[in-house]
Amino acid sequence: QVPLVEVGGGLAQPGGSLRLTCIVSGSDFVTNGMGWYRQAPGNQRELVASISSSGFSATYAPSVRGRFSISRDNAKNTMYLQMNSLKPEDTAVYYCNFISRNNAWGQGTQVVVSS
Repeated sequence: QVPLVEVGGGLAQPGGSLRLTCIVSGSDFVTNGMGWYRQAPGNQRELVASISSSGFSATYAPSVRGRFSISRDNAKNTMYLQMNSLKPEDTAVYYCNFISRNNAWGQGTQVVVSS
């Protein structure tokens, strides 16, 4: 199992921004696609954005496209999620993980969007 650490969540007002960071231990990061997931209370965990191992290709869920931006720095074993124009429905615990391999989930980071 590869340890994952998510940081950067917090309280934001509607229309505000937050930047999440995912820190991945070990060498598997640079050779694997990664994703940001979220789970709101009472809902299943969903994939909101993914990025290829090179960082050249990204995909987004329709609910966040145009507002969120995923990126990665393979030299730092780190992935980011820039979240702009936040909405109350973005409130959730956000997790990062590999796209195509089984791995334990980290603690996640809580995002609350509220006025």
